[in-house]
Amino acid sequence: MKRAPPNASVCIARPLQSFRGILPQVLSRRRVAGRRQLRVHAASTTSVSGVSQQMKDIRAQMEEDEDLSILMRGLRGQGVNDDDFAASGVTMRLVEVDADSTDSLPLTYDPEAIAAYWRKRPFAVTQRIFQLLTVSGGFLSSIAFDIFQDKVKANEVKRASELRDIVTSLGPAYIKLGQALSIRPDILSPAAMNELQKLCDKVPAFDNAIAMKCIEEELGLPPNEIYDELTPDPIAAASLGQVYKGILRATGDEVAVKVQRPYVLETVSVDLYVIRRLGMALREVPSFTTDVVALLDEFAMRFFEELDYVKEGENATRFAADMAEDLPQVVVPKTFADFTSRKVLTSGWLEGEKLSQSTALDVGDLVNVGVICYLKQLLDTGFFHADPHPGNLIRTPDGRLAILDFGLMTEVSDDIKYGMIEAISHLIHRDYDNIVKDFVTLDFIPDGVDLNPIKPVLAKVFDQALEGGGAKNINFQELAADLAQITFDYPFRIPPYFALIIRAIGTLEGIALVGNSDFALVDEAYPYISKRLLTDDSPRLREGLRYMIYGKTQVFDVDRMIDLLTAFESYTETNNTTRSRMAATLPEPTEPPTPFPLALPNGGSFGPPAEAGKLSLPLPSLNLAPLPRAMSAEHQEDSQARAALTFILSKEGDFFRNFLVEEAVKGIDALSREQAVIIATQLGLQQTSIPILLPGAVRSLRITPHMSEEDRQIIKNTNKLTDFLLNRTSKEGGLQPTISVVQELLPLIPNVASTVAPEIASRLSGRVAARVIREIFVH
Repeated sequence: MKRAPPNASVCIARPLQSFRGILPQVLSRRRVAGRRQLRVHAASTTSVSGVSQQMKDIRAQMEEDEDLSILMRGLRGQGVNDDDFAASGVTMRLVEVDADSTDSLPLTYDPEAIAAYWRKRPFAVTQRIFQLLTVSGGFLSSIAFDIFQDKVKANEVKRASELRDIVTSLGPAYIKLGQALSIRPDILSPAAMNELQKLCDKVPAFDNAIAMKCIEEELGLPPNEIYDELTPDPIAAASLGQVYKGILRATGDEVAVKVQRPYVLETVSVDLYVIRRLGMALREVPSFTTDVVALLDEFAMRFFEELDYVKEGENATRFAADMAEDLPQVVVPKTFADFTSRKVLTSGWLEGEKLSQSTALDVGDLVNVGVICYLKQLLDTGFFHADPHPGNLIRTPDGRLAILDFGLMTEVSDDIKYGMIEAISHLIHRDYDNIVKDFVTLDFIPDGVDLNPIKPVLAKVFDQALEGGGAKNINFQELAADLAQITFDYPFRIPPYFALIIRAIGTLEGIALVGNSDFALVDEAYPYISKRLLTDDSPRLREGLRYMIYGKTQVFDVDRMIDLLTAFESYTETNNTTRSRMAATLPEPTEPPTPFPLALPNGGSFGPPAEAGKLSLPLPSLNLAPLPRAMSAEHQEDSQARAALTFILSKEGDFFRNFLVEEAVKGIDALSREQAVIIATQLGLQQTSIPILLPGAVRSLRITPHMSEEDRQIIKNTNKLTDFLLNRTSKEGGLQPTISVVQELLPLIPNVASTVAPEIASRLSGRVAARVIREIFVH
């Protein structure tokens, strides 16, 4: 096997060098210097509390290093330029091409059709190349000089800063490309990411007369016949379009009207054509291993969708429907489809302020809602908001979380959705054989790569990290070398969907840490994951639930089951409390609730210039169904029954209840035999046997059953789980707590008893019969 260069732990000379090289470098420095140690946490790191504390410890150590601190700020979007207006002196150059009735550009990304279109217009292509060279000629010369002098790494931050300053004038394609690169630690160093995140998408507005003409051409009527009021000037302008505030004549609703900038499609497509041709040329350079064409095609496909405002409206409507039932705390602006076209979007106007700038007391709660919202997208709906930055997360006056801008969305396949949950289970159980397969399933490593050599290294890394002593037990110098060698030997990559996940969760974490330095993502994420495992009826997640509790050894782990049920209770309590609070604060609707509205443009935020960061758009009320008393937050405070037990006995808990039947049978069997031993001992009959006068019987049947170590463990597990479900401690005596629980759950018991009791009786009788036969007839 080839070996990494001697200095590989400092910098890996590959396209992923920045992300791969920094962590080993920092860890190695930490070990050699011996300057600090992490806090030791006594909890097991494979429990939720242990993993949560471990993450806080590692985060604290990472933030002590300058490079990693910059990387984390970048992933949290804390360097994003979220100004509402363009900086002075900013201009943007576009390609103006006369319309041709016989030939037109495709409205969806088709590189061959785009190439055919621009090959017929060499003058326009040459003109655009001249524009690009005029603006960026000096920058490109500097890059070439850096390559010649082997100073690309040394000057990376300087060049990123220069690129940020010139890219706005190059047009939408380059602005969006720069923003996409600013969340890719596998392509750029943290410092370069930080510089590109300062890139602003706000540019000067185009002429209002052109915008009004576009509205008339797209919607078929003059603007004054569609809108009773429309601001004379746009309230915000970005690279793709600009926004006006108005009142829709047909409904009387206040609306945001987004109008697409002229010649955007032409400019974007010619830029993609030029860059793609450059990428094709780079494929012929053996030393250049990054597939620019593949990256560009993936980026361009989503970019073309962002140019279609009808698609953006549909995306928002679908997203709102996905969230409506489980997360009424999330609101999306309504799309007025009858007044929306490919170049004009009419959507509801929202009041609010950026979540990142809000000082309200419920910001922490809304961050938790945001975490659950993005986990639901990732692990449930598979329809993922692909532009998660602070400007798109808004706190409304009634304490809800508004999510804006649905031009860029991505689909997450079922394989990825389920693979994420499976990977968490495998990590908890330290199942490294399956963890390396998860890398392939989740698209971090291409299919077909021999993974056997990586298992021992992963086992070493994870075993050290998951030990109860915490990260202080890790030999950072050895770990640095191991990580460097892995990244040199294997084609690791960060899949695009995962970069978006990092950005979304990182943004929410960054907001949360401002007001709560003790925030840990695990504390917010695991309750939702437990809910998915316990309630999803897909075969793959049901198998995932079984694996989570039994592991690869197929041994029942009562502590992990209790951990899972406790997390589920946390999710239920938080969700019900929030719903109760919303139901109490929202006014009663006087008419049927208005459907959720839709996104504002390009992550922009709107409002009077004097109030930076504020939005001024009214929000329709939400009609919440009354909560059942058995599930309300107030009732839970007085309840003796745990939410977990209520769930198990409910209709929603059918699968999990059946899942527990086998353990219930084992528990009843072991407990009954234990009682038989106690009674026989008290009566002095422990040595008594009953002769069996049957052909083939090899021994008598002892009155005192044999109790194995497995039986004793089953009894211990049964008592522990029973105490948990009945909400009592092992020190509590008497039947009163149990009686109270039974009285409370009485309405649920008959339906359960009619289906579960016969199944338990059948399995129990079969188990007892099998054991008796084995004891009598088997030597």
